[in-house]
Amino acid sequence: MKILFEKTKLGNMTIKNRFVRSATWENMATEDGHMTDDLYKVYKDLAKGEVGLIITGYANIVKEEQPNPGMMGIYNDAFIDEYKKLTTSVHHYGSKIVMQVAYGGTKTTFNLGERTIYAPCEIAEKTTNVTGKAMTKDEITYIVKAFADAGKRVKEAGFDGVEIHGAHTYLINQFLSPYYNKRTDEYGGNLANRMRFLLEICSKMREQVGVSFPILVKLTASDFYEGGLTFQETKLICKKLEEIGIDAIEISGNIHGKANAMGGEVFDNHQIQEEGYFLEYATSISKIVNIPIITVGGFRNIKTLNKILSETNIDYFALSRPFLTEPFLVKRWKDGNIEPVICIRCSKCRTPERNFCTVFNKK
Repeated sequence: MKILFEKTKLGNMTIKNRFVRSATWENMATEDGHMTDDLYKVYKDLAKGEVGLIITGYANIVKEEQPNPGMMGIYNDAFIDEYKKLTTSVHHYGSKIVMQVAYGGTKTTFNLGERTIYAPCEIAEKTTNVTGKAMTKDEITYIVKAFADAGKRVKEAGFDGVEIHGAHTYLINQFLSPYYNKRTDEYGGNLANRMRFLLEICSKMREQVGVSFPILVKLTASDFYEGGLTFQETKLICKKLEEIGIDAIEISGNIHGKANAMGGEVFDNHQIQEEGYFLEYATSISKIVNIPIITVGGFRNIKTLNKILSETNIDYFALSRPFLTEPFLVKRWKDGNIEPVICIRCSKCRTPERNFCTVFNKK
């Protein structure tokens, strides 16, 4: 019988429990993406709170592309030493830490007009209405290399793995989506072509980090609108990622700002859940691949997690906003206080200064 508080293997990582801190933008790094004392403390507290696997907030892979202020950077070697300090701190408490790397693209309203933003095609992002520059093949090669180089830096900094952000209408997700990707070259059209960009990133990164360094991919289950990426396509992408040696997949969705209204909608013959938004999607994927599946979104109750663990092939449970409220949540549950999370999913944790729980915690 599987239990939440047991050691598991993800690639060559041994993780002390099945709890994951999903990547969370903290808005605490310097303007150039470097670490601050406050940011070090965030990760130290998560490790002290016994989160088994911590995934960092997304880090930009090229200096000129920063979708949000205060996000971490990994675009040159200057970051390596300060991240060694971070990984050493986390490892001291027995947790594992993975860095998420991303190219945001047009899912941004930050610093517009002062930078070139790449996209597969000149199609405005649905929520931001930002239109990017359609990438040339040379620009695609440039970004593929930037992802791979970032992965190498992640490994050199002592992280236990790297997660490629392919969800939430960021650049990789847009290449996968037929709504945004109308290209007529080898990077557009059928699914094999639309996933080419992601597969090239994975392949080049694998060359840089070696066969034993864990690479995770975060995917959107479905675009959840007509003409977008379907769940059937996502399942095919997951099978291909397993085939090329990806170590785990995190299944998410593009629901920013809608958390309180989640639950009940049906897309691609699967229902979004009030607790564990994308659980049905993650469960379906866990039946067709033999690599760990991480599910994320709205989890509140440890009893629910135990039930899911006993009834599905899902391996890990990721939380984000609850850890802003309670960085010691996992330890609390482990110590026997199994009351649900305090977080009320109000999404007021994003502030201009930094991201923190404005309801229950002070800065």
